[in-house]
Amino acid sequence: MCGPRLPSVGMSAPSVGPPVAVKRPVRTVALVGVDGSGKTTQARLLAAALAGAGHPAVYRQNAGGRAWFGRLAARWGRGDAEGLFGRRGMLLIESLLRWLAIARTLLRRAVRHEIAVMDRYAACQFASLRARGAGPAAERRARLAYRLFPRPDVTFLLAVDPAVARERIDRRGTDRESIEYLTAADRAYRSLPEAAGFVVIDANGSPEQVHAAIRAGLAAAMVSQAVPAAAGSSAMAAGSSAVAAGSSAVAGTTPGVAGTAPGAAAGTAAVAGGRGAPVAVSGTAGAVAAGPAGATPGRRRVRVRTLVLAGVPAVAGAAVIGWQLAESL
Repeated sequence: MCGPRLPSVGMSAPSVGPPVAVKRPVRTVALVGVDGSGKTTQARLLAAALAGAGHPAVYRQNAGGRAWFGRLAARWGRGDAEGLFGRRGMLLIESLLRWLAIARTLLRRAVRHEIAVMDRYAACQFASLRARGAGPAAERRARLAYRLFPRPDVTFLLAVDPAVARERIDRRGTDRESIEYLTAADRAYRSLPEAAGFVVIDANGSPEQVHAAIRAGLAAAMVSQAVPAAAGSSAMAAGSSAVAAGSSAVAGTTPGVAGTAPGAAAGTAAVAGGRGAPVAVSGTAGAVAAGPAGATPGRRRVRVRTLVLAGVPAVAGAAVIGWQLAESL
């Protein structure tokens, strides 16, 4: 493989494995990687596994239309999609169509309260721009447009040898990619700023092996995200005890100053360590006044984002529906 090595989840034996158990609320799982890495196959398998375990999971494709335009170009004798629109034109169209597809997927997720297992996400567009030689300015503009979308809870990078990917692409016979492009795309994915947060899966094996590795990676990611929350709760409980001790010291001291400082300071420090929110301790009254919770502004941002996501597909609804019908055919 090209580029720096990233932490990866190895392939296990080809077995069905235990039922998928989501240990914390998961709304979005994204699978990214070069063409021929198995994103579509694995996204469908994962969505089916989650649905079989009782979770409202659905498969969502966020394609950019390049494969469809490539088939159209072949019929017209223009080679590939870039033969129709040029390199820059196709990158612009791909960025727009993928943006609309992701917006539609996130809107459905917000309305239906489902778990979206996404076949491609924003990182795929950034990697495509880098692999196809677009300049930094083009990527900056794309990131500005895509920054509206939240980061997935888990992003799997399906890492595959370019030769294996090329063989799979030739076998399906719907499009073509060169070894040079696949190598550049693999390097582009690994060079993204988001790469540090990817769960890298060895996708060179059989679909069953890769699926088992993804399931194991999802379980491990959920456990790792649940541990800090549990630790924060424990620290909050310890902070409450310390604040109570400080308040008792205040009640038992005539001046109320000497007893307040140690207990209140300890309580404030412990609560701040558990929640990360501003906390004020009143030694005179013996009460704790917590600052505004960070969740309320977060909810407001989600509402605004949902409204925006609802507005854009409404304006461009005809184009999205037409593209989706064409992609299905």
